[in-house]
Amino acid sequence: MGRLFGTDGVRGIANEDLTNELAMQIGCAAATVLIKNSKSSKPTVLIGKDTRASGDMLEAALTAGLCAVGCNVLSVGVIPTPAVAYLVGLYECEAGIMISASHNPCEYNGIKIFQKSGYKLDDRLEEEIESIILDKSEKIELKTGGDVGNSTVCKTAVKDYVKHVVSTTDVRFDGIKLALDCANGSASVCAKEIFSQLGATCYMLSDIPDGTNINHNCGSTHPEELMRFVKNAGLDVGLAFDGDADRMLAVDEKGNLVDGDKVIAICASMMKQEGRLKQNTAVVTVMSNLGFFKFCNENSINCAKTAVGDRYVLEKMLKDGYNIGGEQSGHVIFLDYATTGDGELSGVQLLKAVVKSQKPLSQLASVMQVYPQVLINVKVSAEGKKKYNNDEYIIAATQKAEMELMGDGRVLVRVSGTEPLVRVMLEGKDINHIQRLGEEIAQVVKERLS
Repeated sequence: MGRLFGTDGVRGIANEDLTNELAMQIGCAAATVLIKNSKSSKPTVLIGKDTRASGDMLEAALTAGLCAVGCNVLSVGVIPTPAVAYLVGLYECEAGIMISASHNPCEYNGIKIFQKSGYKLDDRLEEEIESIILDKSEKIELKTGGDVGNSTVCKTAVKDYVKHVVSTTDVRFDGIKLALDCANGSASVCAKEIFSQLGATCYMLSDIPDGTNINHNCGSTHPEELMRFVKNAGLDVGLAFDGDADRMLAVDEKGNLVDGDKVIAICASMMKQEGRLKQNTAVVTVMSNLGFFKFCNENSINCAKTAVGDRYVLEKMLKDGYNIGGEQSGHVIFLDYATTGDGELSGVQLLKAVVKSQKPLSQLASVMQVYPQVLINVKVSAEGKKKYNNDEYIIAATQKAEMELMGDGRVLVRVSGTEPLVRVMLEGKDINHIQRLGEEIAQVVKERLS
């Protein structure tokens, strides 16, 4: 994890951690790094954003930084993060920037940068940008006169992205009654259009953003209302997105949650049956449920594991030639269609599996048994995050819990890449047992690092 960049871009409270000055510096530095080999005398950088009130402010600062070093800016407005990744290639831009803090509350915001290939920046490029900003390692050449960049507004972005997502299925969803929880975020501008074009009857939840209600008691981080709505209204499926719509959790017709692990299991099974599962492998992180690994064993599907973060899943997929992977949290990457996690595209693929199987989602989801899991987030100081790996008391508490589980579960304690948290996760057969063990570890973490 870098000095500015976490596992998913630069993130913090807007106007406190992520200031206009820092956003402008990121614009200048990112442009300096990314356009070194550009053939254009004035390359274009695409900028999208979610619905947060601070989005306009940070876009203006980023735009100023980019234009100051001679880049043009193409503003696509409110749009999902995966749309930026797709459109940067479609519109032949040098880079794409998404202003979003994903699933975090409205006071947070963030900056994610995509290369012209549609992939997020690798560690080397992020470190180069950080070095320019923090160490003044390279002088930024500010342009004057006609060499200064300009900004234009794109009005076709949503339409072009919707067309792309719709094109990824060869079946229609006529007759499916579908609830869509847009988290009052980016999905509000396109989710209904995508699934309506494919024939589904859509019922909308949390699709009226006001700048402050993004992710507030809604979306993939708070799916409870969607679960009740789907069950009480007698619908077939519910889909919950996060603030920038790069992740999705589903709800079956009985009101039960279908998480990212189950979505990957269902879609990997479909792809295997159709002969499209490359290397017969699905990629997940160490946070995936034990039940997923058991599912893979029972269905003769290979499973590759990575560190937590969709960027690490993607790196593994690209390195070894796999085409499906993701996280329990709902980031799922379908590499045949996208270069990053895409919640709406994932929803389309999941509904395609439902239609092709002619089975209700609850039956498809039963392919994987979920083991009880406890996740405790412990707020820690910035200094505490740095000390975590070498703290002997935390290591001892973790080893003690592992000994108690005696191979019937697992313990995973890790630092969050995007928030000031240490996450304590345990899985096992007895929920009460792992809850007690988790609380014991969390207490040690709190005492040592808070």
